[in-house]
Amino acid sequence: QVQLVESGGGLVQPGGSLRLSCAASGKRLDPYTMGWYRQAPGKQRELVAEISGGMMPSYVDSVKGRFTISRDNAKNIVSLQMNNLKPEDTGVYYCQGKLGPSVYWGQGTQVTVSS
Repeated sequence: QVQLVESGGGLVQPGGSLRLSCAASGKRLDPYTMGWYRQAPGKQRELVAEISGGMMPSYVDSVKGRFTISRDNAKNIVSLQMNNLKPEDTGVYYCQGKLGPSVYWGQGTQVTVSS
């Protein structure tokens, strides 16, 4: 079993930055593909960024050039650096870890981009 706990959300003005962290316990994250998802009010949860066990990142087009996903396997942490935030980035951000049929979710952290 893997427990994932997100932190770092909050209220930020458009153009601002936030750094989300996802701390894992229970198992080493090294072989897991880790992802950040977000869910805006009234919308489905969507994948924002993902990083494989081999450190290959991928991003949804809307955040390319603004968000950076990274992982520190020694600390069992995955982070999402979000720059130049826009109101449409508002939502609950969830951390996900997956390996084969095993999928784990965190409880989510709220990000609100508003002036």
